Amino acid sequence: MLYHLFHYIERFDIPGARLFDYITFRSGFALVLSLFIAIVIGRRIIDKLKSNQMCDKERDEKEGGNSLKQGTPTMGGIIIIISILVPCLLLGKLNNVYMLLMIVSTIWCGALGFADDYIKVFHHNKQGLKGKFKIVGQVGLGLIVGLTMYLSPAIVMHENVTFSNRETQQEVVVHKTDPVKAPTSTIPFVKNHNFSYSYFTKWMGRHAQAGGWILFVLVTIFVVTAVSNGANLTDGLDGLAAGTSAVIGVALAIMCYLGGNVIYASYLNIMYIPGSAELVVYAAAFIGATIGFMWYNSFPAQVFMGDTGSLCLGGIIAVFAVLIRKEWLIPILCGIFLIEELSVIIQVPYRKWQIKKHGVDKRLFRMTPFHHHFTANPEKLSWKSTINKPATPIHEAKVVMRFILITIFLAVITFVTLKVR
Repeated sequence: MLYHLFHYIERFDIPGARLFDYITFRSGFALVLSLFIAIVIGRRIIDKLKSNQMCDKERDEKEGGNSLKQGTPTMGGIIIIISILVPCLLLGKLNNVYMLLMIVSTIWCGALGFADDYIKVFHHNKQGLKGKFKIVGQVGLGLIVGLTMYLSPAIVMHENVTFSNRETQQEVVVHKTDPVKAPTSTIPFVKNHNFSYSYFTKWMGRHAQAGGWILFVLVTIFVVTAVSNGANLTDGLDGLAAGTSAVIGVALAIMCYLGGNVIYASYLNIMYIPGSAELVVYAAAFIGATIGFMWYNSFPAQVFMGDTGSLCLGGIIAVFAVLIRKEWLIPILCGIFLIEELSVIIQVPYRKWQIKKHGVDKRLFRMTPFHHHFTANPEKLSWKSTINKPATPIHEAKVVMRFILITIFLAVITFVTLKVR
């Protein structure tokens, strides 16, 4: 709103009005504003949640009488959502298709998580929203994003091409002048870093491009579902989901800025996506919101984000990565989410195999998701685990900090892959 207002009053030569034309200014403003909202408004929301006794009884039981966390309110993800939406609505270009898709995704995932928390808290149902409804919601969002990218004429890209300069004997990267609409994404370790989904649909002949878009939509659905659930599983220790998401947000913001600037895109030898730089404003609000939430969510937490926050964070990260055509970098960048998800997937069949073959309840990890393996006390468990390290439990604050440091390392590796061919 403010962007459009100042864009209008520019014609009157009012000093400072042109500042809103700069992505960097609006991004910085969005970061500060979201951080301010999360810290200042967050306190009031937490008090309101407490007064309405909006606590997750199941989580209280899992804490085993931990007085530091008993009665801690949940559904704090509302703080994150508000802290993202307000700066974006005020400072973003609301006629930009990328910004609109991110706003819709935030509301969509937030509503999905809110429904899950509402059922847990008010209906005292430990299962929350049934899994099939969560999947339907995540698939629905993937369809909206994928089909919009296919149908919207505003979503195009300029493919990068490398050629050798005969005089200097150096490789030069240029971008094609004409924008194209193609199901193409960035992939590491290959020349030009481009991968077209139409590669798998060549057999469709003249319909290969359409087939590639169908495959792109299916991949989008998978990415949204996987990352959203991965972030949900990561939310188990104070500050873990918010801290890792903030780091991922910084990495995505940088990639978005580079891919939305033709000069920097040429340097990294990645495709140039016109209009996508507007997402840097959204990313800045996302970073401010997650850091601001950690003000209250760091150990010992004064509020839990609940599925309202965790499902929303994962969905936002997934959709953002798809919009800037970096979904193939997600396994590296979101490595913590991936490990958390895989630990849960592996644990159940491993336990069944041990019971069937050896007749003992033995598990691969002490507990899952993976972060609980480090905080669990082996002396209090009635089962054994194949992986017995560490010998003693690690304080959750240390586990959270180490996971965040690992995420920073993975973010650096993600950027390095873009220079390795």
